[in-house]
Amino acid sequence: MKIEELRKKAQKELNLIVNIEELKEFERKYLGKEGEITKILKSLKDLPQEERRKIGKTANELREYLEEKIEEKEREIKLKEIEEKEKQEVIDITIPGKKIETGHLHPLTLVKEKVEEIFMSLGFSVVEGPEIETEWYNFDALNIPKDHPARDMWDTFWIKSQISNVKCQSRKTKKKPNLLLRTHTSPVQIRYMEKHNPPLKIIAPGRIFRYEATDASHEINFYQVEGLMIDKDVSVANFVGIMEKFFEAFFGKGTQIRLRPSYFPFTEPSFEIDVTCSICRGKGCSVCSYRGWIELAGAGMVHPNVLKAVKLNPKNWQGFAFGLGLDRLTMIKYKINDIRLFYSGDLRFLKQF
Repeated sequence: MKIEELRKKAQKELNLIVNIEELKEFERKYLGKEGEITKILKSLKDLPQEERRKIGKTANELREYLEEKIEEKEREIKLKEIEEKEKQEVIDITIPGKKIETGHLHPLTLVKEKVEEIFMSLGFSVVEGPEIETEWYNFDALNIPKDHPARDMWDTFWIKSQISNVKCQSRKTKKKPNLLLRTHTSPVQIRYMEKHNPPLKIIAPGRIFRYEATDASHEINFYQVEGLMIDKDVSVANFVGIMEKFFEAFFGKGTQIRLRPSYFPFTEPSFEIDVTCSICRGKGCSVCSYRGWIELAGAGMVHPNVLKAVKLNPKNWQGFAFGLGLDRLTMIKYKINDIRLFYSGDLRFLKQF
């Protein structure tokens, strides 16, 4: 077949190609190892020199021509595919967009904010303090003696390496203080009383640390809120009134409280606070061990030694202090049976709130 006839045949076939697969087949037919152009070039060795030069030149021109046309055809096919795809993908601008999933507050945070809201409505201020404390603020200033069990290494996380930028020093020496992870938020009360004169009403929410085995009701770190009220004529009656208002606002109307004698080194007298079971409303159930009451807080009148530690005269000032476990409040409010769920990071649990 003459080269000119081969050109016309190839052009005719190229015009009929509509997809990439057909184009690749066309390329193999004419330009492949066994293609028509390749066969012509291989046959040149049997021709006279003059004829070989002439046919070889024409065959190479045809090969270059087909390569160019194949590239053009490929671009044309791909452009048509894009246009067809765009025609099929009709965008309806009236369809609502996909809702973006947003985060939400942790149940402990929800309860913390609720507690703060209630106490602020009762005239209390919210204050905070450091989680790394000194032995003075965590124990000494709170009338906790050296031989108290709370100072034992099995209850407290002591920090061996001293932190150079700690400004507070022991009250009796100029040495750097012994550091620890605070075991309660009561040190915040001491720090606040050092800088503010009474009368005062504060709560101190925050994370605390205890060196103990973890189980469904115990964790090595959890949240607590402690309260303090100091004035000239503050009594237990004031405390009872405030606690009744708080628990009724938190658990609902009809919630009652009762006080039982107890012991805390930083208060005298001291007592435990029981609250009407929010599940059975005092009738008795498995949550309250069929007693109708749940223990929720410890409290008492501030010990004179604590007031002396912050240079307040116990003859002129008196008040009460109390402590609540935010984790325990949250577990009761939302009927959660394992404290470890709060710190597991399990989204199946957290998305319920």
